[in-house]
Amino acid sequence: MKPEPKLVRGTPLDEKALKRGKTFSVTYEPRLRYGWDTGQAISRYLAELKEGRLIARSCRKCERVMIPPRMFCERCFRPTDEWVYVKDTGKIFTFSLCYVSWDVRRLKQPEIPAVIEIDGASPGMGILHVVKKIAPGKVRIGMAVRAVWRPKAKRIGSVTDIAYWQPIKN
Repeated sequence: MKPEPKLVRGTPLDEKALKRGKTFSVTYEPRLRYGWDTGQAISRYLAELKEGRLIARSCRKCERVMIPPRMFCERCFRPTDEWVYVKDTGKIFTFSLCYVSWDVRRLKQPEIPAVIEIDGASPGMGILHVVKKIAPGKVRIGMAVRAVWRPKAKRIGSVTDIAYWQPIKN
């Protein structure tokens, strides 16, 4: 027969012990530091956004131009070949009407997030952003749009350097 395990009891804390200072505690504020490395492709992409340009990478084997850029092709598993500037125009690939904001507030007028298929990139290649300057009921898949850039002095090297996309009037 196995012996019963020894029961170890802790010392219970109560309000009296806390008030009498019969407890020991340590307060520690850690100095947490970290570095974020976006990598070669996204670093260049962000730097170009700050200058008001869109850049992609091409794969000669697959004959694709990829945006956002990557340093390897996920189809043929080889390094991509070169940097390619693409236009700041495109077509709406897909979209949604969102009546709830990112911070969970109800919206009377919906925001319109959309995947924009970029002109000069391969079909299906694009970026997620927001479309403005159009009534929600008028947005269509395939609609031509153009980037509206923030003023140069307000750009920070982020996808938000594009303020929004708006329809191109024909």
